[in-house]
Amino acid sequence: MAFKFQGVDFVAFDGLLSEDELLVRATARKFIEENLVPIIEECNREGRFPRELVRPMGELGFFGANLHGYGCAGMSNVEYGLVTQEMERGDSGVRSFVSVQSALVMYPIYTFGSDEQKDKWLPAMAKGEKLGCFGLTEPDFGSNPGGMRTRARKDGNEYVLNGEKMWITSGSIADVAVIWAKVDDEDGRVRGFLVETDRPGFSAQDVHGKWSLRASVTSGLSLQDVRIPAENLLPKSGGLKSPLMCLNQARYGISWGAIGAAMSCYDTALQYAKLRKQFRDMPIAGHQLVQEKLAWMITEITKAQLLALQVGRLKDAGKVEHQHISMAKRNNVWMALECARMARDILGANGISDDYPVMRHMMNLESVKTYEGTHDIHALILGENITGIAAF
Repeated sequence: MAFKFQGVDFVAFDGLLSEDELLVRATARKFIEENLVPIIEECNREGRFPRELVRPMGELGFFGANLHGYGCAGMSNVEYGLVTQEMERGDSGVRSFVSVQSALVMYPIYTFGSDEQKDKWLPAMAKGEKLGCFGLTEPDFGSNPGGMRTRARKDGNEYVLNGEKMWITSGSIADVAVIWAKVDDEDGRVRGFLVETDRPGFSAQDVHGKWSLRASVTSGLSLQDVRIPAENLLPKSGGLKSPLMCLNQARYGISWGAIGAAMSCYDTALQYAKLRKQFRDMPIAGHQLVQEKLAWMITEITKAQLLALQVGRLKDAGKVEHQHISMAKRNNVWMALECARMARDILGANGISDDYPVMRHMMNLESVKTYEGTHDIHALILGENITGIAAF
């Protein structure tokens, strides 16, 4: 990477953080700078997930970081948010991996699982010894997960699962998949199931040709008469509310992660603008149009930091609502994508080169804007909350 990250804090934001929160961020930042930044452009170019970083991330407590017990770090939600911020400052694909492992696999086991399921999976997942994926989205059902076609049928002491899932992070490297399916003998009620990926009838096919999230694994899943023991049902799951609760955990992390991507783009653009000279041998940082872009970026990043922090404080106090998380995810990802586009403008032709992280962040954020609830769906979630009228 062309420039070493200088940090982004315009309104003494760090003064709002505790010593423990600053320590967690410093630990994550050091890990990303020393381990991910030196290899991420090569990984992105090759379409390779840096699996060699999984165990070291587990050793630092980054998986299931805001869960308690079972070998998890027991961080606060704000601390966990700061970890995801640093992860995505490195790369959205790596943060996506951490989000899936933590919020979409460990969290549902922790929240809806039996004691036996928790004891079996959570300690190994916290260490990075076992990996998971989350199977909700289907080829024909993204924003409308309630239309899913995946079915589970009770057959004695087993369930038989059939269906297809799509756009699944970590699908082909996972040891276990949290699969959401409609249960035939429960009037189509949505339940969660733990499906070991080595079971007969389960297969995962990676998506190739991606221009976005190239440093993470994206897969399609196929379940053809996959038999699992009845005890693999997540016993406390029930209805579509269960997977949506998981998505809220992931969306919360994304709201912080996007700030990290924006910080990377802003910091790169600022340092570049101070060095790049054009017209009268003056740095372009002295040009009015460039300054306007930089002023917009730092203002929006600052607002996003304050929004994410307040939502995190509410979450730690047990007072957060789904609409708060929707606002933070929607605003902060939009903000980050706009920052990436402005940074690319400032860098000119250099903005499309992977000598700099800007174009990689931009392409990644195009996916982040539409996964875990699209920008428009989150607008409708907010709209329903403030009007009392559902528009979808």
